[in-house]
Amino acid sequence: MFTPQLIRWSVGLALVGLVVVPTGTKAQQQTTPTVTPRPPAVLSPEALERQKLTQEDHQRLMDLLHMTTIRRGRDGNNRESPFYANYDEAKANPFPKLPDPLVLKNGKPVKKAADWWKLRRPEIVEDFDREIYGRVPKVVPKVKWEFTKATNETAGEVPVINKQLVGHVDNSAYPQITVDIQLVLTTPADAAGPVPVILEFGGGGFGPGRGGARGPLPAGRDAGRGPAGPTWQQQVLAKGWGYAILNTGSVQADNGAGLTQGIIGLVNKGQPRKLDDWGVLRAWAWGASRALDYLETDKSVDAKRVALEGHSRWGKATIVGMAYDERFAIAFVSSSGEGGAKLHRRDWGETVENVAGTGEYHWMAGNFLKYAGPLNWGDLPVDSHELIALCAPRPIFVSAGATNGDGWVDAKGSFMAAAAAGPVYKLLGKKDMGINEFPPIETPLLDGDIAFRQHSGGHTPGPNWPTFLSFAGRYFKTPPPVAVKR
Repeated sequence: MFTPQLIRWSVGLALVGLVVVPTGTKAQQQTTPTVTPRPPAVLSPEALERQKLTQEDHQRLMDLLHMTTIRRGRDGNNRESPFYANYDEAKANPFPKLPDPLVLKNGKPVKKAADWWKLRRPEIVEDFDREIYGRVPKVVPKVKWEFTKATNETAGEVPVINKQLVGHVDNSAYPQITVDIQLVLTTPADAAGPVPVILEFGGGGFGPGRGGARGPLPAGRDAGRGPAGPTWQQQVLAKGWGYAILNTGSVQADNGAGLTQGIIGLVNKGQPRKLDDWGVLRAWAWGASRALDYLETDKSVDAKRVALEGHSRWGKATIVGMAYDERFAIAFVSSSGEGGAKLHRRDWGETVENVAGTGEYHWMAGNFLKYAGPLNWGDLPVDSHELIALCAPRPIFVSAGATNGDGWVDAKGSFMAAAAAGPVYKLLGKKDMGINEFPPIETPLLDGDIAFRQHSGGHTPGPNWPTFLSFAGRYFKTPPPVAVKR
């Protein structure tokens, strides 16, 4: 069950891993953000030990790669630093040529949908597995779901059933590590039948009507509601749908020191990762797939209409989960930035070097570090437009906030990736965004099966929730009420 201690632990992990996102005074794409310096954090003994273990594991991977140095990441909070993040569009595309998702490695073009599925898609998956996110082991322990508690509650004015569940991962092969996946499912109490569900990546167990399970944000940043109004949960329920929240910390800790624990540590029997072993983003995505396994057994859920949603680092996990598990029907990718929907080849805000550094490397495969050392971004065999292409033909909504508050995640870089994925959607009989020019802020692009919107707020998904729900409504039609037999 979700205990106060667990929630505090998950929130603590989120705080340790947060990156300060630059803030500014204008919501223009090429405005350099201003920043408010924060005093250095005072770390607890536990955090210092975690930091030490993380640095040792990071160095171990560098040694395996025969790397003596790694390029420093960009600063988001020090204008005077020579490493300050770039916010000049004239300097943002040092590697403008992207890999073609519709050209095989042997140079032959992909002209038929069958060739995409049989030939090209497996090539792209292999590159992402080996170089970017890591491989899920061929044998992963099974998960047995346990229903722990159900309560009748009210979210706003909507009666709901709130179920708490725990997925016990079989640890018989290595009892020293226990993994219990924690999931909360909320559905309308008076639903006439199975309902669509939004599955959100989160950091704790929040019940219906509360602010959202995203962890705390720095002062001055919206925690997810956006303008005054109903919460995202209330908006979902108003459509007659349900939602679920997956506690990612119960699957895998969000730090390098935890890589010998959690599901990654359990499969590796407490040993460190190999260079192409899965990172935390793939582990979280695996956890979402196991949650979907449960949802497929719950009679209150229409498991063919489950959406995946996440913000910031959980936005990264969302697009990874959508790309790798074709059972998810639609995705809401919010402010995912580097390692998510943003093009790796873009020099704007957070870069490859930031994610390859000690603070975030655990999200990725060990091989990813190469591209911040002996290799550069242009050497990557794939880029994020091909990650979006792996989601085809299913609909996906890519989103972010304004440079004022969300510049770090590079909204334009995510738009460019979404546009470059369009040819794959068209090959598979779907519609692309229909535009390659970055639209004005607050302009929703919803005509195709790839959608995009940049809102004028900060680092929050809140203002984009109504747009996503409108987009998803094209695909998730609420079933008519079942006639009552008399």
